[in-house]
Amino acid sequence: MDNAVTLKTPTAVVTVPDFGSRLAALPAKSKFNLALGAVALVGVVLAMLMWSRDGDYKVLYANLSDKDGGAIIAQLSQMNIPYRHSDGGAAILVPAAQVHDARLKLASAGLPKASVGGFEMMDSARFGQTQFQERLTFQRGLEGELSRSISSLAAVESARVHLALPNQNGFFREQQKPSASVVLSLHAGRTLDRGQVAGIVHLVSSSVPEMNPKAVSVLDQTGALISSPPDSGQQAGLDAQQLQYVAQIEQGYSKRIFEMLEPVVGRENLRANVTADIDFAQIESTEEAFKPNQGASAPATVRSQQTTEQSGTNPALASGVPGAASNQPPTPATAPITGAAQPLQAAQGGGAGGNSRREAVTNFEVDKTVRVTRNATGNIKRLNAAVVVNNRSVTDPKGKVTQVPLAPEELEKLTALVQESVGFNKERGDSVRVINAPFKVEPVTVVDTPLWKQQELLDMLRAAAVPAGLSLVALLVFFGMIKPSLKAALEPAIPLPGSAVDASVDDVEDMPDISKAATKLLEAPRDTAKLDAARTLAKDNPAAVAQIVRGWVAGQPA
Repeated sequence: MDNAVTLKTPTAVVTVPDFGSRLAALPAKSKFNLALGAVALVGVVLAMLMWSRDGDYKVLYANLSDKDGGAIIAQLSQMNIPYRHSDGGAAILVPAAQVHDARLKLASAGLPKASVGGFEMMDSARFGQTQFQERLTFQRGLEGELSRSISSLAAVESARVHLALPNQNGFFREQQKPSASVVLSLHAGRTLDRGQVAGIVHLVSSSVPEMNPKAVSVLDQTGALISSPPDSGQQAGLDAQQLQYVAQIEQGYSKRIFEMLEPVVGRENLRANVTADIDFAQIESTEEAFKPNQGASAPATVRSQQTTEQSGTNPALASGVPGAASNQPPTPATAPITGAAQPLQAAQGGGAGGNSRREAVTNFEVDKTVRVTRNATGNIKRLNAAVVVNNRSVTDPKGKVTQVPLAPEELEKLTALVQESVGFNKERGDSVRVINAPFKVEPVTVVDTPLWKQQELLDMLRAAAVPAGLSLVALLVFFGMIKPSLKAALEPAIPLPGSAVDASVDDVEDMPDISKAATKLLEAPRDTAKLDAARTLAKDNPAAVAQIVRGWVAGQPA
């Protein structure tokens, strides 16, 4: 639809076309450039909006199995969340602003399920499966549940459990005991102490019937065996807690040395190292000592006393050779006075005889001491301290700084300070050595990295490359395609006077002011239509043209 604006003057009627008519009057090439530029500018604006909304991409999940990766991608597509792949599909990236929301939504959907399943595998039992398949599914489910439980520990990144469950038969003596192996992948910088490893062993052994804790082996990601039987006795080396205790002891003594000597020699003029030999052996001894009562005046304590007496009489019987001697009572026996042997007397018979017996047993108490001694663990067996002190800096009157060694008397004083600070004990073999040596100062090499190689600048350029490129494209499209077409369409049309212009009147104020139009006419024409119109005006109305030129010369305002 063409609209026009009609300007009426006392002497002429000029018709000025509107913007739509001007735009429709443009050449086909200008129209094509204007349309193409508008479409390109809209595309650039939309690209900038999308980039600003998405921002940078961050890792959502890494080290995923193919099954979990496919399930996560399908779920992201349903939630209309853009995603990318990296590391050959092992990692999934999403916009940084949507990482946490995506993780929560995927967790509510049960993703990722991880490559190891639990007892949920028993829910998908197929009809007609064999007993072996059922046992295998149960074993896989039990391994998965144990792996999940162990992976929930703070220091464990991932875990795998292998169970050996032998088939049981009816013969009790031939039954084999189950066993298990656990492979742990720990987080960087994390360790497990002996108690945590024992907890993992008991967790596995308690989850499988008839499994002995000795049959559970625990390995770390380096392949080292970190479990041992509970009754294996003394360990080959120190565990994590013991090593940490030794490190704390050594750091404590080193701190004492620094706090004592730094105010004397300066902050950067001292180096100290302490080595502690700690005894972690647990020794328990029982001593039982017996000794008699000491001293003559010490009364003896009677514990028990027993006395037994027995007496009896026997009638005398005739014995010996019949005769007078045998009828006489026997003579009492007497010991020989001298050592000479006496002849045996003949047995006397016929006299009365008797016997008696008396026993007395007395038990006395003896002193007894029972001592039970249990040594404490973590005792310091020996300390070795090595301290190096830098030379003293001396400044002469001219301002020159020189290094001067310390005097032997000063070294002796420093040694005494170190011995007192660490609790030096000569009887247990402690050693403290303080020496003086100049410190070597390494020259600091300043690496002058070019500006275009600095990482901060490269990161900033990467972040600004996309918006800067889109902005440049938008500017090129606007100034190269849209602006020339708009400028041609927005230029005002030159009001050309008609044949009704009164050329016979000079200096009449009601003449239309065409100084601006004349200015436009004098510009380099874009096409020949305007030039032809000016020429026609000059031929048809020379008086009007003369009036225009006269106004220019007189300097009348337009």
